[in-house]
Amino acid sequence: MKVRPEDSLKIENIVASAKVTDYLDLPVLASNIKDAEYNKKRFPGVVLRMQDPKIAALVFGSGKVVLTGAKSIDNVGKGLNILGGLLRKQGIDIPKKLDFKIQNIVTSADLGTAINLNKIAVGFNLDKIEYEPEQFPGLVYRLDNPKVVVLLFGSGKLIITGGKVPEDAKKAVIKILSDLRSLGLM
Repeated sequence: MKVRPEDSLKIENIVASAKVTDYLDLPVLASNIKDAEYNKKRFPGVVLRMQDPKIAALVFGSGKVVLTGAKSIDNVGKGLNILGGLLRKQGIDIPKKLDFKIQNIVTSADLGTAINLNKIAVGFNLDKIEYEPEQFPGLVYRLDNPKVVVLLFGSGKLIITGGKVPEDAKKAVIKILSDLRSLGLM
């Protein structure tokens, strides 16, 4: 049985941010936490890689944190709690309940059939698309609702980026399917 494109969605990466405290001494953190990476010439924060869930935490001296690599919103919360525990073990006053804000959800989808990007480029609203096959093999389609960017590839594969909630990707796929059908391209 063929999977409907809107059911083929798979979260590839979630980027979220949080404020865990007002100040962190990065050199001290890096030397006290096992496997912490810190090279301030290359990157202004400490990188902590977690295995379960597989997430990287970018920790800054301002007390701000960026979590990346999560495949679910649940895992963002788990990763932030693990980080909070690591910092508390260092004697840092970290609130018990940590909140995060999703900055970007990257999702993949599959239309289940090859598509003609040249015809789409001609048929779609030109101020919303970029298509330069000699620069990049995909067609870039900017949607206003939801506010996401969709990369369409000739194989029928899609990458949806810029979402703030998982439903944004589903809405984007449904909108693209509707646009393609109305142009007779699907």
